[in-house]
Amino acid sequence: MTRQEIKARNDIFRKVTAFYKKFHKKPAFRPGETLVNYGGRVYDDKEMINLTDTALDLWLTSGRYCAAFERELGAYLGVKYVSLVNSGSSANLVAFMALTSPSLGKRRIMPGDEVITVAAGFPTTVTPIIQYGAVAVFVDVELPSYNINCALLKKALSKKTKAVMLAHTVGNPFNIRAVKEFCVKHGLWLIEDNCDALGSHYAGKFTGTFGDIGTSSFYPSHHITMGEGGAVYTNDTRLKRLIESFRDWGRDCWCPPGHDNTCHNRFTRQYGELPLGYDHKYVYSHFGYNLKATEMQAAIGLAQLKKLPAFAEVRKKNWAYLRRALAPFADKLLLPEPASKSDPSWFGFLLTVKENAGFTRDQIVAHLEKNKVQTRMLFAGNLIKHPCFDGMRKSGKGFRVVGKLTNTDRILNSTFWVGVYPGMTPEMLKYMAATFSAFLKKLTS
Repeated sequence: MTRQEIKARNDIFRKVTAFYKKFHKKPAFRPGETLVNYGGRVYDDKEMINLTDTALDLWLTSGRYCAAFERELGAYLGVKYVSLVNSGSSANLVAFMALTSPSLGKRRIMPGDEVITVAAGFPTTVTPIIQYGAVAVFVDVELPSYNINCALLKKALSKKTKAVMLAHTVGNPFNIRAVKEFCVKHGLWLIEDNCDALGSHYAGKFTGTFGDIGTSSFYPSHHITMGEGGAVYTNDTRLKRLIESFRDWGRDCWCPPGHDNTCHNRFTRQYGELPLGYDHKYVYSHFGYNLKATEMQAAIGLAQLKKLPAFAEVRKKNWAYLRRALAPFADKLLLPEPASKSDPSWFGFLLTVKENAGFTRDQIVAHLEKNKVQTRMLFAGNLIKHPCFDGMRKSGKGFRVVGKLTNTDRILNSTFWVGVYPGMTPEMLKYMAATFSAFLKKLTS
């Protein structure tokens, strides 16, 4: 890059900063008028400058920013390999499909094999299992952790079990020690859906790094954002190659975009029944996809990643504030608790309306929403009761349930959450607490 180009870019970046300061100011919070979002973007001019930088390059697919983001996220998490994708759902898809590769031999997940998971969560933790033709084996969760009941793992095990695929619910780690020991004992793969828990710790180590593969999402409401985006990470070199093959059209070649002949054997080898010397860039060893992220996404993400430690601390502080504020109402609301040995980077503040509380979830949610406090359900609640499972419920195929999903159904009917994201000001938190209090105290007056 010439000095003239560098100067021209810096001139543009100064104008971007000025634009941000003038036109991206947030309006003052007005209690009862300003919506208190459950989550959202928290950014400054650094994201806008990075985005402008990529626009000036007009390098539209994966490039230097993607490579830098993968390196820096890997360094942050302490994992060897990070592969950037276009969403958290794609991350789960790629993570699961990597374990279906014929190269894994007897450990390969085949159609009809079983994967242990839970129904109380987000659908795309389960979707890849179902779409591939494997069998999702659902077990119940515990309260107030909202994570898998590990006592049911042994009951869920069968001769067909090949993997466990679980999310850390709303940032709260599941019992990784118990799940990991179970997987090691029975030779099972472990996929950690870390999409709601980036920055959470368990036993002093980041979640997402205990299993064979971890995944992240960078949707606007998550811990950092690219708008859309996700990542798959592993310490296993073989799995890294498989992850990137399924991400990049299923190709056998590992050259990054814009590069040729990394292996120095592009035109010299025999693959399957292809002609000798067929171009390795167009040899496909898997039925893959194109799920790569763009430079523009990674440019935003790289600026966000530098803010992640501070974001995590604010989430913890906001969660603790709400926990103290709502403690007097523990007779009516089941309050969340962090998992043992954990330090969660909370995605939200989960609440379950207790039986005989004197009100329903629908009533308190209606009160909060009416007063401009945004709420969310615990995603699917009980996934198998959704229309996407209608055909499978009727046929009795494609999934099985171990025991009763008692707590899962309780979540479906009585659980909701509010946000703790870093964009919340002290005034917003105080207003949220007062809005809860106004509803709950009215019941006892």
